[in-house]
Amino acid sequence: MPNVLWLEEIKKEDIISVGGKGASLGEMTAIGLPVPKAFVVTAQAFRRFLIETGIEEELFRRLERLDVDDNGALESVSREVQDIVLAAEMPDQIRQEIVEAYARMGADGTVVAVRSSATAEDLPDASFAGQQETFLNILGETDLLDAVQRCWASLYGARAIYYRAKQGFDDRSVNIAVVVQELIGSEKSGVMFTSHPVTGEPLTIVEGSWGLGEAVVSGSVSPDNYVFDLRSGRVVDRLIAEKEIMIIPEGRHGTKTVNLSAKQRTAPVLSDAEVARLATLGKIAEDHYDIPQDVEWAIVGDDVFILQSRPITTIKRPEIPHGGAAGQQKGVLGVVLVEGQGASPGVASGRVVIVRDVKDTSAVKDGDILVTKMTNPDMVPAMRRVSAIVTDEGGMTCHAAIVSRELGTPAVVGTKKATKLLKDGQIVTVDGEKGLIYDGAVQAPAPAAPAVAPAAAAAAPVITGTLVKVNVSLPEAAQRAAATGADGVGLLRIEHLILGLAKTPGWYIENGEEETFIAELYGGIKTVLDAFPGKPVWVRTLDAPTDEFRNMEGGENEPIEHNPMLGWRGIRRDLRSPDQFRLQVEAFKRLWAAGYNNLGLMFPMVNHPNEFVKARAMMKEWGVDVENATLGVMIEIPSSAILIEDFIRAGIRFASFGTNDLIQYTLAIDRNNEHVADMYQPKHPAVLRLIDYAIGVCRENGVECSICGQAGSDPDMVTWLVEHGISSVSANIDAVPRIREAVARKEQQILLDAARRNA
Repeated sequence: MPNVLWLEEIKKEDIISVGGKGASLGEMTAIGLPVPKAFVVTAQAFRRFLIETGIEEELFRRLERLDVDDNGALESVSREVQDIVLAAEMPDQIRQEIVEAYARMGADGTVVAVRSSATAEDLPDASFAGQQETFLNILGETDLLDAVQRCWASLYGARAIYYRAKQGFDDRSVNIAVVVQELIGSEKSGVMFTSHPVTGEPLTIVEGSWGLGEAVVSGSVSPDNYVFDLRSGRVVDRLIAEKEIMIIPEGRHGTKTVNLSAKQRTAPVLSDAEVARLATLGKIAEDHYDIPQDVEWAIVGDDVFILQSRPITTIKRPEIPHGGAAGQQKGVLGVVLVEGQGASPGVASGRVVIVRDVKDTSAVKDGDILVTKMTNPDMVPAMRRVSAIVTDEGGMTCHAAIVSRELGTPAVVGTKKATKLLKDGQIVTVDGEKGLIYDGAVQAPAPAAPAVAPAAAAAAPVITGTLVKVNVSLPEAAQRAAATGADGVGLLRIEHLILGLAKTPGWYIENGEEETFIAELYGGIKTVLDAFPGKPVWVRTLDAPTDEFRNMEGGENEPIEHNPMLGWRGIRRDLRSPDQFRLQVEAFKRLWAAGYNNLGLMFPMVNHPNEFVKARAMMKEWGVDVENATLGVMIEIPSSAILIEDFIRAGIRFASFGTNDLIQYTLAIDRNNEHVADMYQPKHPAVLRLIDYAIGVCRENGVECSICGQAGSDPDMVTWLVEHGISSVSANIDAVPRIREAVARKEQQILLDAARRNA
């Protein structure tokens, strides 16, 4: 491990080298949060310092027999050990690398904050905040080196030694890294709790004052307090405090405290828009870590910066009772009523609304719990309003699971009997991680830290040869998707834009409202394109089965099909309903005309090249420059994989595997049918053979080949795909970080194997 790492090189797994603060800053940089540039002097550099200066054994010998409850002895030993650290001369190699890194931050020297980052701090179950030192307004290499060494010494401050002892940490096992970060000359700053720090409720608490954040963190000032309700998206409470002082940089070193004017003392620090913006950034951090965060922030002009994020450790996760032999068990949170599969993490309470038909969704209000046999796209407007979703059927790849994860809504699927056991109007709590629905409202839910990759998505700080894209269904998820750092959108489904209008395309045509339809489609797609400037966004044309249209206004004459999934949908419907297709194409034309050249179209349910040729000809007739438009197809029917070479001759620019359907159609398995769902095998030899063949043909002909089905969110499957030469993969929002890591790992292995063979 080197002595210095830049934030762009750091992942959460590097906590042993960069400490909790450094790991958090690296992760936040990776997911695109506005973090000031910084490098970290690693814990290994500190350990080398102890060893190379010969002070290690003497230092730990003095700490071994210390009784931390003896205040006099604690203070005495602390001073002795810190003096030993400060008196030792920093090794030349470490000194040189720190100076060189600092020089890279700015030609004329950069004013920095030098922050301790111990390897045992900011853990999910123990926060060591404030136990080590921070030095602000440091300018010049001499003062920087002195501040770094003082940070090292602060690892052995009296309160730090005492706290580690009480938390059960051995002094020998704890190292310290040092974050050297550009100092933001904050006009206003403070701290934000992304969830209520006591109850865990989805209330973002923002505290702010003027000047540097040290005033708030240290308790030197009573800050303004703002409460932002994540459920309603608005500020629900504010307390404007009388702020007497602020802390600002002083000259070339350190800080000073100045008195505020009478006007500044009582002036609100933040506008509602600024509070909302901070809450949005906090939610990104919380979603990424899947645990509420304590975030330090700063604002200069219109620019918002995130300076630090650590878990909130004051929220206590209550024990969740599991059903006993009788299916119920009394516990501190009430009675477990139903169990299923946790499909989208989070905990929410609300009023049950049983939805047996799409017409029942009119009864769904904001904050309700939607309980249904299985959701479908025409329920999406209601799904946007609810606080949680529960279904009788389905698994991790069902509609309810996919949409819930994208919306960030807790969901439990496959309960078998929720619609029978739960009653309209009943108050329940849904745990989307554990798959539990229990009676009553939970007063203090708090998500546990995951043992696997985090739910809110982020791109690892590494460039992969295989593009890692993201799937998007809803325009409101665009910013969250973009925050993952994805290389584009591999699948933008437009069904929810259309079905959410509650009227079929035919209704708009028959009622002379074509322009309204086009404008809605244009606006929704544009929102996603704007979130991914310069990156490819592949939009899938309408793929709605007849049973979904039948429940909408204008769908009264939809045909009744025995199995709509195998019926009149996708490109086959558009080709036979040219007016419906024309409205979509008009929206696409306007987007291209507006300069969105990163827009690509892909046609679903194509089973023969003739369908692509006909669709392309229709678009040309309607004024599309098809020779320069990026047009492709979904490979979700076995015939399209087998005939991929013919599709390439027909002029496709790309192909993308829709594995959810490809697996179903290859194996004759309905993935939403709990009786056969366990037979749904993404890695069935027949499925893999079809995919492998299509990838090979695409590579031979220089056509980009991708995947956008649920299998694209499975690291093991993606590893196989990279090995077999796929050009890009597109994952669900929550899966992007672990997919990028899987891609990078496999690419490195391939390069290493090749190097060894050629050695």
